[in-house]
Amino acid sequence: MIARLLGGAAVALLLAGAASAQPGADRHFLGKAIRGDNSEMMLGQMAENRAADPRVRDYGRMLHNDHAMARQQALPLARQFGVADTDGVMPQAREEARKLRRMNGRAFDREFARYMVHDHKHDISDFRKEAREHGPVARMARQTLPTLEKHLHVAESLRRG
Repeated sequence: MIARLLGGAAVALLLAGAASAQPGADRHFLGKAIRGDNSEMMLGQMAENRAADPRVRDYGRMLHNDHAMARQQALPLARQFGVADTDGVMPQAREEARKLRRMNGRAFDREFARYMVHDHKHDISDFRKEAREHGPVARMARQTLPTLEKHLHVAESLRRG
């Protein structure tokens, strides 16, 4: 009887620990998602203004608009989880922006498309992992995945030419 009670208590403690660990993971994911949205908005605007190919300019505009919308949808959830709003960007995006500022024309377009393919593959992987979880952050990840997949497909088509 005591062993059963202790076993039940141990399971309850483990479940409580897992539940309390998830909000930290959710906060981390949300912070990263918002910085990712900021990054895509910054790079999308850069492409909209600097790309030689009108399709790359249109893609930049789409990235900016879609990620601005995703950011607005993520902010209330982030506040709920205690994640502060930020205008920060991902370090990789900041480095890519530096690289792109030194480029023009077709070189800019090729590098932008290359980076977007790589970045969206990484983002999709992160969002798929989060989408397998439970709760409001996982739901947000599931809702965002189709847009990220669309962005990847367009970037791949731009990369092929």
